[in-house]
Amino acid sequence: MKIYKWKYLLLGVLVALTLGFYLPRENEDGNRKDKVILNLVYNVLNSSHFAPQEINDEFSEKVFDHFIESLDYSKRFLLKDDVEKLSTYRHQLDEEIRDSELQFFEDAYETYNLRFEEADKYYKEILSEPFDYSANEEFETDEAKLDFAEDEEALRDRWRKYLKYRVLIRIGDRIETQRDAEEKNDTAVTIKSFAEIEADAREKEMELHDEWFNTLRDLDRIDWVGVYMNSITVVYDPHTQYFPPERQEDFEISMSGQLEGIGAQLQQKGDYVTISKIITGSACWKQGDLEVGDKVLKVAQEDERDDEAMDVVGMSVRKVVKYIRGPKGTEVRLTVEKLDGSRQVIPIVRDVVELEATFAKSAVLGEGDNKVGYIKLPKFYVDFYNDSNRDCAEDVKKEIAKLKKDNVNGIILDLRNNGGGSLQGVIDIVGLFIDEGPVVQVKAPGREPQVLEDKDDAVYYDGPLVVMVNQFSASASEIFAAAIQDYKRGLIIGSKSTFGKGTVQNVLDMDRAVNFTYNDVKPLGALKLTIQKYYRINGGTPQLRGVNPEIVLPDNYTYIEFGEKEQEYALPYDEIGSAKYTTWKKGTDKFSRVIAESKQRIAGNEKFNLIDEYARWLKNEQDNSVVSLNYEKYELEREESEKEAKKYEGMRKTENDIVVHSNTDDMPVWDSSEDKQKEREQWFKSLRNDLYLAEALTVTQDLE
Repeated sequence: MKIYKWKYLLLGVLVALTLGFYLPRENEDGNRKDKVILNLVYNVLNSSHFAPQEINDEFSEKVFDHFIESLDYSKRFLLKDDVEKLSTYRHQLDEEIRDSELQFFEDAYETYNLRFEEADKYYKEILSEPFDYSANEEFETDEAKLDFAEDEEALRDRWRKYLKYRVLIRIGDRIETQRDAEEKNDTAVTIKSFAEIEADAREKEMELHDEWFNTLRDLDRIDWVGVYMNSITVVYDPHTQYFPPERQEDFEISMSGQLEGIGAQLQQKGDYVTISKIITGSACWKQGDLEVGDKVLKVAQEDERDDEAMDVVGMSVRKVVKYIRGPKGTEVRLTVEKLDGSRQVIPIVRDVVELEATFAKSAVLGEGDNKVGYIKLPKFYVDFYNDSNRDCAEDVKKEIAKLKKDNVNGIILDLRNNGGGSLQGVIDIVGLFIDEGPVVQVKAPGREPQVLEDKDDAVYYDGPLVVMVNQFSASASEIFAAAIQDYKRGLIIGSKSTFGKGTVQNVLDMDRAVNFTYNDVKPLGALKLTIQKYYRINGGTPQLRGVNPEIVLPDNYTYIEFGEKEQEYALPYDEIGSAKYTTWKKGTDKFSRVIAESKQRIAGNEKFNLIDEYARWLKNEQDNSVVSLNYEKYELEREESEKEAKKYEGMRKTENDIVVHSNTDDMPVWDSSEDKQKEREQWFKSLRNDLYLAEALTVTQDLE
């Protein structure tokens, strides 16, 4: 969440540099740019970060461990002896960082490159011969549970088991495709023997690893320098990050909201590219099947059969994005692995994300005297520089006005998957529902907390209010939910907790932080760092704990730890003094009864019970990370897992559709074109069978 314009932070940094930051002017080894970056990162963090660290041996250990993990998380390159030799630096990195030295980085980088070239030979030799699928051996799929290999023989065997596992997956996919084709008499699929399928699978794995190794070779030195810098920044907190010049450009593009392709944000997790966020209004959001956490296994273009799909396991994010992106109106088909281990082919027609889809919009739920207004707010948007651009608070105010004209008896504000945005937007929207008063407190290091208030004493809507959240509601969303909860202005309903991010970041353009003396080493990149922490008006912070709804709905993450608390080196929870505020009175006498009745409904709802059962099963499945490399056993395990997953199909859909229609004012807009009509129907379709929305609707109606 961004509060101040970057120039305010930059002013403080420039002053600090002027007062005596040392930047290296001479560097005989030719890596002057790297030293300048390290010196800037170190000094800016310790002068401007919310929680400056003591640079000592303990700090050195954390940086060392994180960089080694970043270099070889899968533990398929470095040997235990390599790590032990590098461990001579374990308690020296604090001195190196202070002195802008990178000898540890140089030695680790050289060692990694040596092992990388050796691994390049391993996979080629291993994949040149068939595997023995009758052997009773297993493979650990969770790299975090592995230690580094003792010697080259053990490392080669680890590669053998890994590659055998990958080939087994391909064999299983191909055999399943053949079975389906035989059942449907599909002559387009060529039926092959096991030996032929196995040979094809190894060949495909060889092609993939050739491409993967080439992609890794394409990484520039500055990319690896960036990895090392982020092994330093992460010790401060998980949201502080260095962006090398090229990554800085990527970051700025992501922040601008200019998106193309399918509209999903991707991230690398080991060998897999996973879906980290679905952009509201995008092509994949409209299609509806792609979910956060899905692993992308294959990508097929519209003119390709699914058995010709590009296998992308092991590819970099940049490479996968290249295959997924394409002209508007063309189709791409993603084969993904769901959290439960099942696989699904998802066809998505590429499109440009429409900005309108990221703005607040409303609909009317129910009929007659039980009508309830529904407002979807995807993010807390605002333009700090152009007053003519749209503002989330003004838009929400307009949507409320439309709903009031339709005589709704309550309002649901949906903040599910809302990752935050403008602090002023939060304050202004809270102000629509309360009298004047404090909304949030912010604190910078060494300063007294600042209480930020709604100063408008007008209450724009005083009827029943329900706020929907989930585990992806973060930052500004948590401020809003917390304020509504502290004022007792409405009820919060959703996941057991929101994300738990109570920190504020800003971005420093490092080129602007140094003078003309360093023009020869620019561009230097950017540094995003945490500068403040925010607190509820009751004195607590959402940091780590999030906001806990009064009404909890089961979901996939009920038994899986998720959110800020799972981030390494997250800042701690703490409390400050409470601000002075007066709680809401109107309608609060109904809260206890409505909450109790909702909990009773949820406990007796077959769908919610099935979701809870699924969440428990998902937890068990994630804990079971060892797979058999015996083909018969592997196939049996896979069939059992897919059979179990089918039990839960459609569990999040209501038995009876919710009645959804446009507010009166928006009808001319929705009816203005065929495209707008289709957009409305797609949106309403997602609302009609939303099990979570159905319960929120009943709760809102009970508050009337």
